[in-house]
Amino acid sequence: MKNLLKMMSLVAAAAAAVALSSAASATAQPSSGIEVITSGTAHQALFAIAFDGQDGVAVGAAGEIQETADSGKSWKRLDAAPTPLALLGVTINQGHRIAVGQSGTVLTKDAGGPWTKVDAGTPGRLFSVSLNSKGRAVAVGEFGTVIKSEDGGKTWTTLTPDWKGVAEEGVQPHLYAVTVDEDGSITMLGEFGMIQHSTDDGASWKLVHKGDASLFAIHVRSDGVGYAVGQASTVLRTVDHGASWTEANSGGGAVLLGVRSSPSGKVFVTGMRDMMLSDDDGKTWRHGAGADLATTWYQGISIPTGTDTVLAVGHNGRIIRIGG
Repeated sequence: MKNLLKMMSLVAAAAAAVALSSAASATAQPSSGIEVITSGTAHQALFAIAFDGQDGVAVGAAGEIQETADSGKSWKRLDAAPTPLALLGVTINQGHRIAVGQSGTVLTKDAGGPWTKVDAGTPGRLFSVSLNSKGRAVAVGEFGTVIKSEDGGKTWTTLTPDWKGVAEEGVQPHLYAVTVDEDGSITMLGEFGMIQHSTDDGASWKLVHKGDASLFAIHVRSDGVGYAVGQASTVLRTVDHGASWTEANSGGGAVLLGVRSSPSGKVFVTGMRDMMLSDDDGKTWRHGAGADLATTWYQGISIPTGTDTVLAVGHNGRIIRIGG
């Protein structure tokens, strides 16, 4: 069972996702309620997407970066990738962008400027990054890697959480997602159903959830309501900016890879061979259907600021619009 959980956990990593995408049916048609905006090849997976106003960025395999300035209606792919390594996470706030990926790769970009590689001081694979409007950024990755920046990603320091109570002695869990609140508090999650919360700049951490299913994605709204998702269709809900969590039973047994919710109470979840939607802030769920969802996967998901548009990325370099 332990080996099975480890294998499934690596779905969030580039190698597993690319392998699965290439094995998926190339002729599968999009499901009802899904509009394909752009698509690529079987090996051109996209893993993460983020928006700030109308400006958005999507990242993926082989350092691919695509950008939009019209809330995702059209996308432009960078002709020359700034790195050959897969980019697995991306964030954008007030025009400033940070992307992270394999081998400790960290790229930053100011509005109108070029993407620049930054030395983050770690060789570890980074899965996720979050940035608030005050310039605090946190990125997390394999084997307990946690790095923090207070200047929008120009310089980084390494944080060393205590994993006592999370895993066996000497084990450092993979961390798959992180979010930084506007007040500076940090919530991160990963293996062993772990969610850790810090309110003192990462100096100390409180274990606020632990379980059997690895968790792969998190989104917390400005009103404090948020969701975390992972293996076995696990959905967790918070109403206090990540300080505590309760289960929101979704049914099914899919590996869930992405989540986003709107102030209106709609919650969108992406995953392996599944997509879910709740219209009532996680009380009830309905599942997507169709050949595309039955055989493939979508991961990163975002909502352009001030719109009702929901965009997701995944297999075959696809960027899709999801209907509610």
